[in-house]
Amino acid sequence: MADDNNTQRWPRNKNIRPSIDSTNDSIQRSPRSSGGFTTDKDIGSHIPKRHHHQSVDSIDSTSSLYSTESQRPRPPPGTYHIQLPKEQIYRVPPPENARLYEHLSRQKHNRSGCRRCCCYFLAALLVLLVLVALVVGVFLLICRPHKPRFSVSGVSVVGINLTSPSPISPVIKIKVRCNNVNGKLGLIYEKGSVVEIFHEGVKLGDGEFTAFEQAAENVTVTVAKLMGSRIQLTSSLRKELKESEKRGKVMFDLRVKAPIRFRVGVVTTWTMGVTVDCKVTVDKLKSSASVITEDCVTEDIRLV
Repeated sequence: MADDNNTQRWPRNKNIRPSIDSTNDSIQRSPRSSGGFTTDKDIGSHIPKRHHHQSVDSIDSTSSLYSTESQRPRPPPGTYHIQLPKEQIYRVPPPENARLYEHLSRQKHNRSGCRRCCCYFLAALLVLLVLVALVVGVFLLICRPHKPRFSVSGVSVVGINLTSPSPISPVIKIKVRCNNVNGKLGLIYEKGSVVEIFHEGVKLGDGEFTAFEQAAENVTVTVAKLMGSRIQLTSSLRKELKESEKRGKVMFDLRVKAPIRFRVGVVTTWTMGVTVDCKVTVDKLKSSASVITEDCVTEDIRLV
């Protein structure tokens, strides 16, 4: 009980308040109560001296954390990061994809093979054309071929009856002189020539030359038998033929197309084509007709 008497009691006077240290008046409100952040200077003013450096270090680390967060690159506006489920990324492709890949691979292989064959073919064709051009150039430079000359030496006409309106079937024989003017080259006239005769654009008959060979600087006479079958002449054409025969000047147009080859010794060239146009005038439409005028023009030789 003595202890209870010795203990001091708090005065019950309501007007007496506990004393407050004057240093507490300078303490600012906490950030939570004031709604803002305090600076290092303010914080250090009311922190005990023995813990001052430790608190400043912790605040510096906090501020550096905020500055690091602010320096992180932010995605531009309108850019989004989409995360896909793992089972969607690592799923097994359907079996039809494998078949499609195999089909496309086979097509690619076949296409590359065809492309390679086409390239080889074009290269071989180019080499062949170059060789042909070289051979032709050497041939033209060394041999200097000249086109042959032609002339009509005789005409025999049978089967043209101008007194009757019935169709005619003429038989016309033409003697043609073929002159090879080349001094080093022989000529070979092959089968397949075509000889046609016209009067005022009307075809009266056709035939061919017989195949023959001709030496260099040689003249050969060949005969072509031209025949027509049931040709119906107009009244005006009959009248014109009668008047021409009375005057002794009946004109014909003769066209010759012949395949030929040049020969040098035992070497012969490829087949070429020669075309000849002749204008022939005879005195009458009989087997004993005579050639009054003739003019034959040989066109350029076709190399292919």
